[in-house]
Amino acid sequence: MSTPCCASPHCVECAIGPSMLASDLSNLSSNAKSVIAAGADELHLDVMDGHFVPNITWGAPVIKCLRKSVGEDAYFDCHMMVSSPSQWVKDIADAGGSRYCFHLEAALTDSNINSSVVELCKLIRSCGMEVGVALKPGTDVSAVRDFVSLVDMVLVMTVEPGFGGQKFMPNMMPKVVHLRDTFPNLNIQVDGGLSPSTIDVAAKAGANSIVAGSAVFKAADKEEVILGLRNTVERLGMGRKEGELTKKVKTRGAEVGVLVAGLMFFAGKYM
Repeated sequence: MSTPCCASPHCVECAIGPSMLASDLSNLSSNAKSVIAAGADELHLDVMDGHFVPNITWGAPVIKCLRKSVGEDAYFDCHMMVSSPSQWVKDIADAGGSRYCFHLEAALTDSNINSSVVELCKLIRSCGMEVGVALKPGTDVSAVRDFVSLVDMVLVMTVEPGFGGQKFMPNMMPKVVHLRDTFPNLNIQVDGGLSPSTIDVAAKAGANSIVAGSAVFKAADKEEVILGLRNTVERLGMGRKEGELTKKVKTRGAEVGVLVAGLMFFAGKYM
């Protein structure tokens, strides 16, 4: 029996988190500020150790510097692709992490903690961060069922973790549908290959937290892409009507337009 790819409408608010891995890393701070200004709810920070995944990115020192630059209000969603997730909790908390999202596969084999997932969740909360748990594509969704009550979010990877720019895997959507229909109020994130061309599938499946990298950072109009992703989740996932969708906020360009119009008025008046 095939699993449907559409979940029941939910009421969990949409969150868009541009993946900083796809930004210009030589201008990490300015890129972070640009997507926040464009309407991003979170900054998705991929921490890779070269062991759990075959790539190395950044760690707590970079996150701490970024926190100082962008300010305390920005939400740092730290996706920990590391082999020993308990090892880095306090460092990420001290650096300014808002959510610590560990991989279930790593936590189940982490020898530094007792009772693995349970103790890890307690440790993360004791450090003042929200808790997220991530599933690799090859991990069955049933593996996380017993831990949903301990976390704030479940991340369903829609690519193999480790590198950005990969193609979206639509065959991961039954996991999302299962989670949404079983846990209607759960914060469900999808990460990997999300863009305007793939968001419909993820939204219909019930994902409310969208990580998008290249689709946002390579866009000429970041605000338009972020708003488009948000509206699709609101429409196809939450069942909102057109008049209920989030509207485009006034941009700096609009403010400039008002200023120019005013200057033209006064110029005409006194010419």
